[in-house]
Amino acid sequence: MKFLIAISTITLLLVTYQANARDSKYMYPIKEAFESGQFQNRLDPNIKFYWGEQKPTQKIERSFGKYTSNKKTNAFNKSDREACEWVLLSALLSLEERAKREGGNAVINIASYYKKNTVVSETNYECHAGTFIAGVALNGEVVKLAE
Repeated sequence: MKFLIAISTITLLLVTYQANARDSKYMYPIKEAFESGQFQNRLDPNIKFYWGEQKPTQKIERSFGKYTSNKKTNAFNKSDREACEWVLLSALLSLEERAKREGGNAVINIASYYKKNTVVSETNYECHAGTFIAGVALNGEVVKLAE
């Protein structure tokens, strides 16, 4: 009997926690994230990123298709902004890897794509942060630009 009461209590606590789970939406500046040493040291300078409706200066030789990167990170003991920048880097590294694998050298038309909701911006990215997890989802087209 005590076992059933304990299981019921734990279940109730988990359901209550889920109902009250934090999911804060942020729109953070892309430029500030890219200026951090973390981004400059990890991203390949040979792969270019174009956000929103920014147009590359070179001609597009070939498109390899659209790809989505949906990343989550541990937000525990981090500020929301710190967790969001970390997970943005992870999402961009994923798109960068896809570009390399396909033979591209750029990702264009990058948009936030959290829970399949598209937000197009040249200046900001969307991030959702909770108590323990932060997430960023990006959509972009991998292309080969003329050199």
